[in-house]
Amino acid sequence: MAGLWWLMFGISLFVIAVIVVLVLWAATRRRRPGVRARMDTGQRYVTITGIILPAIVLVFVYVVSLPTLRAIGDPKDPGQLTIDVLGHQWWWEVSYPGSGVVTANEIHMPTGRTVHLRLRTADVNHSFWAPQLNVKTDLVAGRTNHLWLRTDRPGVYRGQCAEYCGLQHARMAFHVVAQPPAEFAAWLTGQARPAPVPSGGLAAQGLRVLESGSCASCHAVRGTTANGRIGPDLTHLASRSHLAAGTVPNTRGYLGGWISNSQTIKPGNRMPPQPLGSEQLQALIAYLETLR
Repeated sequence: MAGLWWLMFGISLFVIAVIVVLVLWAATRRRRPGVRARMDTGQRYVTITGIILPAIVLVFVYVVSLPTLRAIGDPKDPGQLTIDVLGHQWWWEVSYPGSGVVTANEIHMPTGRTVHLRLRTADVNHSFWAPQLNVKTDLVAGRTNHLWLRTDRPGVYRGQCAEYCGLQHARMAFHVVAQPPAEFAAWLTGQARPAPVPSGGLAAQGLRVLESGSCASCHAVRGTTANGRIGPDLTHLASRSHLAAGTVPNTRGYLGGWISNSQTIKPGNRMPPQPLGSEQLQALIAYLETLR
């Protein structure tokens, strides 16, 4: 892909250089006395430079790109790990088949291994794009598309929905977290565990607030009675770096603001304001902060 990109970049630079030279040449000539328009040859030049040459260049680029397109759609390595990614308005649901792990807006993967992503949408069309890792691939209603990721370098790679999908399209980001294999295995094992049960104090009060309120109707927390499927799974919410699909950092202040009235942070999202008293809100925050 990099080679193809540099080829197209070089062609573009050459075309721009030719155009600039011709414009400067024309601007210089038109100031000379006695210069007249040559109507007899103008049409021929337009046909050659405006139709024939661009067609040749486009056909050449298309032919050169075919091996790259074929390699992207049918990689030699089919993938040693499969991850399901489901796009919602406006967040990403990420699940690891066979492990019971479901998270949101973060895709953890081991370095040095090819990861196979199965991309689907729960509503309108979206597009999955992690620019540093692979091409963008659409999530099309009614079908499953496939994408393969691989990196040998640990790090956090930001991604974005690249298909306009509604009001908060610009705030539908995600992060790919590439970890050494041992670190990834430890993360996956930890994510498979149910949520810790607080023994008492403010966190235990917060668990009661979550189970008795409207949170449990939309969100799931494994190990509790909360089993909603409308919003993200919150079982290990505190381990995530961001809230609201990359909109704000996952800090105590932003978490409280999101619970109280998420519309002030991400207008148009599906979560209604939560009418909680101050004590209930603090208890709920204390409990959510234990979900690591």
